[in-house]
Amino acid sequence: MKRGEVWWAELPKPAGRRPVVLLSRDEAYQVRELVTIAPLTTQIRNIPVEVRLGVPDGLPKECVVNADTITTIPKSFLRDRIALLRAEKLKALDGAIKFALALSS
Repeated sequence: MKRGEVWWAELPKPAGRRPVVLLSRDEAYQVRELVTIAPLTTQIRNIPVEVRLGVPDGLPKECVVNADTITTIPKSFLRDRIALLRAEKLKALDGAIKFALALSS
């Protein structure tokens, strides 16, 4: 597991099974039981907290990572690896996280 991977996760209801992107630092996956993620959604609103993803990113259809819904889940919720985001998508995600949390550059 590493930061920027997209996984299928079994989240509590009402979310259920959905893709998520891993946000924790790489070192955390070896020692932590909880990991920080952001869910993907097909509800695209074109707002600064979203990063658009799709087939070129290894996903079956167009969607977005939503940095407004960052959460921490048990690693055991992660089921199957889907893809690894490219560096430019991770950079865009960093920007969306900064915007969502009102962090300065």
